[in-house]
Amino acid sequence: MNDSPLTTLFIYFATLSLFAMGGANSAIPEMHRVAVGTMHWMTDRQFGDMFAISQLSPGPNVIIVTLIGYHVAGIAGGAVATIAMCGPTCFLAFLVAGVWDRFKDAPWRIAIQAGLVPVSLGLIAASAFVLARVADSNIYAAAITAATAVMAFATRINPLWLFAVGGLLGLSGWL
Repeated sequence: MNDSPLTTLFIYFATLSLFAMGGANSAIPEMHRVAVGTMHWMTDRQFGDMFAISQLSPGPNVIIVTLIGYHVAGIAGGAVATIAMCGPTCFLAFLVAGVWDRFKDAPWRIAIQAGLVPVSLGLIAASAFVLARVADSNIYAAAITAATAVMAFATRINPLWLFAVGGLLGLSGWL
């Protein structure tokens, strides 16, 4: 097998793209497992920082893939990782779109779509869990994460206000 980091990035992200139901954020746990645990490309903190940057940046949330690739192999790595994450799924979507649209009222299509919703939600919830574990450096941070999740779920308060409170607590040195 070729030990080139570009080849490794391409194979990994091309394969991952085909299983990322719900977008790149649903694949965060697997990205973390490989980038931090298996390949040791970065630390937990670096991964968390890359996720934060990808969410703050305008554009699609797949930017985390570009950042991981860039961290591993520079500009070429960022380009290869992004193409590998987007290319196979775009091609597959192009092939399937015509057939999928033709059977829009078919019971099997409705059942598949209904079944994929909880799968996507579960993958995104797993991503949230992995990121919370990475970001929560102490018990206070974990408590704030839990309180923010509960408040976002149970109230109609805009989560950005909750994030602002957490940011102010971190800025003030409480976390």
